[in-house]
Amino acid sequence: MASGEGRRRSHDLVPLAALISREMKNEKLEKPTVRYGCASQSKKGEDFFLIKADCQRVHGNPSSAYSVFAVFDGHNGNAAAIYSREHLLNHIISAMPCGLGQEDWLQALPRALVAGFVKTDKEFQRRGETSGTTATFVIVDGWTVTVACVGDSRCVLDAQGGAVSNLTVDHRLEDNVEERERVTASGGEVGRLSIFGGAEIGPLRCWPGGLCLSRSIGDMDVGEFIVPVPHVKQVKLSKVGGRLIIASDGIWDALPSEMAAQSCRGVPAELAARLVVKEALRTRGLKDDTTCIVVDIIPPDNPIQLAPPPKKQNKLRALLFRSKSKGSANKLSKKLSAVGIVEELFEEGSAMLAERLGTEESMGQSTSSLFVCAVCQVDLAPSEGISVHAGSIFSTSTKPWQGPFLCCDCRNKKDAMEGKRPSGVKVV
Repeated sequence: MASGEGRRRSHDLVPLAALISREMKNEKLEKPTVRYGCASQSKKGEDFFLIKADCQRVHGNPSSAYSVFAVFDGHNGNAAAIYSREHLLNHIISAMPCGLGQEDWLQALPRALVAGFVKTDKEFQRRGETSGTTATFVIVDGWTVTVACVGDSRCVLDAQGGAVSNLTVDHRLEDNVEERERVTASGGEVGRLSIFGGAEIGPLRCWPGGLCLSRSIGDMDVGEFIVPVPHVKQVKLSKVGGRLIIASDGIWDALPSEMAAQSCRGVPAELAARLVVKEALRTRGLKDDTTCIVVDIIPPDNPIQLAPPPKKQNKLRALLFRSKSKGSANKLSKKLSAVGIVEELFEEGSAMLAERLGTEESMGQSTSSLFVCAVCQVDLAPSEGISVHAGSIFSTSTKPWQGPFLCCDCRNKKDAMEGKRPSGVKVV
C-alpha cells in the first residue's frame, strides 16, 4: 500500500518550472487590460503630463508591470511642472523598499508617494526658481488604483454602473475650509485681493505670494505653509473595471465631474480624452491650459469597453466606497467585487509628516533607518538622524528614539511646513 500511495503521489507532482509558468499565466489572465488616451489645448504652455505604461516592480518580470499617469499644471512659469514630470516618479520609486511582492508594494506605496512629493519639492526649490505646479499622480497596478495629488488637478473614477466619484481632493483655499485653517495656523494669511478703495475681489489667496492653492510643488516665494504633502487615496476596482479621467483645472473649471464622465461614455479612451477637452472648450472657451488623460481598466475577457450611460445613478453612488474591514477582509473583497462596488483600501490627507511617514514598526521592511533619511534617501551618520516624531527645535522631543528619521535639511523643512519656525530659518 505504501508503495502504491507513493506511486499515486508521484503522478500528482508538477515540475517547478511548470508551476511558475502556470502562476504567471494565471496572474496574466487575472490582470485587466489598461488602455489610455490623452488630449490637450495650450493657452499658457504650463500644462504637462506623464504617461509611462511599461513600469515594472521587478525589473525584467512582465508580470510585475504597472502603469503611471500624471498631470502637472504649472503656474508662474513652467519650470516646476517640467521638473516634476522628469523627477517625481524616480523620487517615489527610490523611497520604496526593495524585494516586496505586489500586496506589500501597494501597502508601502502611500508612504513612498509622500516622500517622493516632498523630495521633489525640496530639490526643485534648491534651484532658486519661483515657479510652482499642481501634481495629480496615478499608479494603476492590476485592479488597484493609487492616486496622490496636490493642487486642483483632479482624478475622477467612472465606475461601471455609472457612479462617478473624485479620487482626489481640491486644495483650493476658496473651497477647502480645513486647508484655510491649516494655513493660518501655520503662519500664513488668507484673504482676497484688495484693490483701490479697499474692495476685495477674486478667490481667496494665501499671502505673501497670492497663491490660490494651499498645496503645490515649488512656490518657494510663497511660504513653507504651502506644502507638497499629497492627499493619497487607494482603491481596488471590481472585476468589471472602470474609467479614470485625469485632468487639469482647464477641464474642471468648465465641467463638473459627472458631466465630464457623461461626455465621453461609450467610446474608446483615445477618443474619450478628445471629447472631454472638446466639451470643456465648447462650454467655457480656451481660457486656460486644458489637459485630459483617460484611462480604461478593462477586464481581460472584455477587450472593448463600451458602456452605455446607466438610467439610474443615485443608489449606486451611495454604495460606491466601502471601507475595508479588518476582519474577514478576503470575504468582504469578494462580495464587494461581485456586486460591482469599489473597495477603499487607503485614504489620508494630513499635511503632518509624522502622521504620513508612520513608524518603522508599522512599515516592516523600509528603506529608511538610522542611516537613511526617510524623505530624500541620503545617507546619514549615526548621530545625524532626527526622528520624524521629534518636536521642533523649540520644544522637547516626544519620541526621539523612534523612526523613521530625517536629515537636518528635511527636519528644517518639516518644522517650517508645520509653522514651528519662520520659513527660511536654517538649523545647523
